[in-house]
Amino acid sequence: MKDNRRGASGIVLGDPVPWFSAPLIGEGSFSLSVAAGRWIVLSFLGNPAHPRAEQELTELFRSVALFHEDHIAFYGVLAAPPDDPTPYLKRSGVATAFLADYDGAISRAFGAADMQRTVVLDPMLRAVADIPWDYADGHADTVRNVLQSLPAVDDAAGVPLTAPVLVLPRVFDFTLCDTLVRFYDQIGGKDSGFLFDVEGKTTKVVDYRLKRRNDLNVAHPQLREAIRDQVVRRLAPAVERFFQFRATRMDRYIVACYDSAVGGHFYRHRDNINVGAQHRRFAVSINLNKDFEGCDLVLPEFGRRTYRAPHGGALVFSCGALHQVTPVTRGRRYAFLAFLYGEADAALRESNNARMHQSAARYAVESDRLYADPAPVGERAAV
Repeated sequence: MKDNRRGASGIVLGDPVPWFSAPLIGEGSFSLSVAAGRWIVLSFLGNPAHPRAEQELTELFRSVALFHEDHIAFYGVLAAPPDDPTPYLKRSGVATAFLADYDGAISRAFGAADMQRTVVLDPMLRAVADIPWDYADGHADTVRNVLQSLPAVDDAAGVPLTAPVLVLPRVFDFTLCDTLVRFYDQIGGKDSGFLFDVEGKTTKVVDYRLKRRNDLNVAHPQLREAIRDQVVRRLAPAVERFFQFRATRMDRYIVACYDSAVGGHFYRHRDNINVGAQHRRFAVSINLNKDFEGCDLVLPEFGRRTYRAPHGGALVFSCGALHQVTPVTRGRRYAFLAFLYGEADAALRESNNARMHQSAARYAVESDRLYADPAPVGERAAV
């Protein structure tokens, strides 16, 4: 378990593990990519008809008090359908669930097809323990000892962590902020939903358990030009300086509203997973007001610390980072939200048109430009 060399399972302790998605026993689905930000227990139980599967599971659940949404999450992986799913559904909760791996693909990826095992992952989805059922000191007892030794997520690295987020004040002037808030209040927003891939096609889905936010698309030419101008002069140079990325395009001009009256929030997600979002490189969130409580940014892979942009300021972070927006508890939070990308990303976005759901708008490569005459790919602008 403590040896960092590749073992029989193929898992190397310290290395990131393969991401996967799987149906849940019961309803819904699971994606490892959005489960990060806590210690993860993947227990490969094999065929549930095997007597030892229930025996090991019973022993593991002696540690059930340790399982918590923000500390340790447990996922049992079944290689065959259970005759009766009830025992698994009764054990399921916000920090425990069971996954269907009936074709064995996940088990093979984790070396559990021939020998059942439990793999423990850190909050960044890297393996820290790989304990087979034939482990000399006993499988369940060893897993329990490992789990009892795990610190709080904020202490997982042994030192305080700060997420790679750029906090940039004074991007929008207060006049533009106030104008955009009034623009939203006069017209109103629509439920924005979120992108989801269904049968290989990206479409929009509304699920208030995951997201509650209303958005207004800014189509007014003068307002869009004022936004673009301040982004180009005040935000883009900082992104190039600190992230070494020259943004030439910006996806979306929207004013978003998180309203405490309906519990506005956005649960854990990544911004570039879906086919329709693969072009996105950096997320931009600019606060247009400050008279609200809650509704802060959390990047769970780096702990539970919250981040908030100042009034008129921006948060900029990688679209590949797992993040969530905590519920707004008082008032309304208004924000301008966008994604930055470049010329190579624009080509990818255009090629992905064929993979968008028929109800989704098609991307035109001449749109979203930040500059009238963008520099060739690879050319760096002075900052």
